[in-house]
Amino acid sequence: MFSTKSRYALRILIDLAQQGRDDPVPLKDIAERQDISKKYLEIIAKDLVKGGLIKGASGKHGGYMLTRSPEEYSIGEIIEQMEGTFAPVACLEDNAEECPRAGVCRTISMWTEFYELEKNFFFGKKLSDLL
Repeated sequence: MFSTKSRYALRILIDLAQQGRDDPVPLKDIAERQDISKKYLEIIAKDLVKGGLIKGASGKHGGYMLTRSPEEYSIGEIIEQMEGTFAPVACLEDNAEECPRAGVCRTISMWTEFYELEKNFFFGKKLSDLL
């Protein structure tokens, strides 16, 4: 299950994309349109900025903007930024140590198949698909 952080992050990015502006969109405006607490959106926006998915501008006309076009964002990268890896088991995470049971594990093929399905689905969807 995905957290509200991921779901709200998607809503922030969709909102920014729908504005289609080259100038920053105030977070208070997004909070009003999305009916989400501005304080919670500030936390999420920080994570999105940290991941390079949006950029912020401070000051009187400050706010947030997309860093690229909606077609260039995969839903998978947005969710991973907020949730971490899609890997359903530790041994499939990037840079995981080799599992000592890899040669005899009866479930690894199932986990690998699930992981690939999930990654392909979410990384195959673009932000522009949700507009």
